[in-house]
Amino acid sequence: MKNKVIFRPSEVDRIIEMAWEDRTSFDAIEKQFGIVEKDVIKLMRKELKEKSFKMWRKRVQGRSTKHGKRSPKDKLRFKSNRQKQITLNKISKRK
Repeated sequence: MKNKVIFRPSEVDRIIEMAWEDRTSFDAIEKQFGIVEKDVIKLMRKELKEKSFKMWRKRVQGRSTKHGKRSPKDKLRFKSNRQKQITLNKISKRK
């Protein structure tokens, strides 16, 4: 993370949650929080247990849905019930 952005614990939790979701791309995380894939990986490595991080990396590597350019455009996208509360700025209204 070049500028050493400091996130609140709730934002870190949301980034981790989005990174674990299969259909949330790194592009979506970058739009919302301003951190690129490399920085998400660093954050995940720092915040998760070693075994959890390795399991996540194994799942994410090569997954087309995590990369917007590789993702199939003709597929209908699943949208989690929490995702509709998100704007491009930050998390708007949390329950």
